[in-house]
Amino acid sequence: MGEGLLCIGLTTLDIVARPIDALPTREGTRIIEGIAIAPAGTAAGAAMVAACLGVKTRLAGSVGGDFMGRVVRLGLEEQGIDTRLVEVMENLPTSATVLTIDSNGRRPNFHALGAGLFAPTGEAVIAAAGQAAFLHYAGIGGPRLDGGAGLSVVQAAKAGGATVTCDLISPQPTALAELERLLPYVDYFMPSASEALALSKTDTLDAAADFFLGLGAGAVIIKNGGAGSYAALGRERAALGAYDITPVDTTSCGDSYCAGFIAGLDRGLAPLDACRFATAVAALVAQGLATLGKLQSYDGVLDAMNTMTLKDPG
Repeated sequence: MGEGLLCIGLTTLDIVARPIDALPTREGTRIIEGIAIAPAGTAAGAAMVAACLGVKTRLAGSVGGDFMGRVVRLGLEEQGIDTRLVEVMENLPTSATVLTIDSNGRRPNFHALGAGLFAPTGEAVIAAAGQAAFLHYAGIGGPRLDGGAGLSVVQAAKAGGATVTCDLISPQPTALAELERLLPYVDYFMPSASEALALSKTDTLDAAADFFLGLGAGAVIIKNGGAGSYAALGRERAALGAYDITPVDTTSCGDSYCAGFIAGLDRGLAPLDACRFATAVAALVAQGLATLGKLQSYDGVLDAMNTMTLKDPG
């Protein structure tokens, strides 16, 4: 068995501001409650949350050779994340998103493409995957990964005895073919509800879970935002409600759920209990701005689970 968590996939910089319900006219200024920046993305966001929860974490990702890239690396390293596998692509900008959160928690955004999609897949990454206790493969939709070396990364992790979780950057046209390649090596496939239904062409989360189990996934956990999540763990099926909170910024909730689930497993929780822990992690993240929101520590999540109220999963 290896050590720690390796995340691979999308790395971006998020610039979050709220509340923005309308743009000022001409060159006017409007005072708002808050602005935050943080490393984010399916890999970097999950890495940030996992490290905050006490998991020894490495990131395999790419940033541009610009000031934003240096900010991303600084943010990762301040959280204690090993960035030796973060590649600097000098000729590309760092991927970045400006998120304008309105008073109702909706998040219209503006994304600038950049280096973040091109997660590295060389020998050093494959070797690191083989030495990890957990691999979070959050790279479905990555140009370097789909149809290429992504499979080698996942296979190396499984050969080394790692627990493999899997998430999508986006459901690109190549996603289904990539899932057919990878899911036989994946212990927990963790898409969003919209991704799961679109890719499976089914109408229910139960049917979607069956579809991905049929492709070889060991288990399927479907994130469903404010409605909670759905877990298909072998023969065990469970719908879990979300916490009854007032969301501030839900941008990183899906990534934080994945990281919370891994942190729970790392602490010895059973998978369904790890889902419950992940639900609380996502709730704390949603109550603040940017990647970490109100999240502070593993013990802080346990305390919050005793005070927050769960919704009925319906």
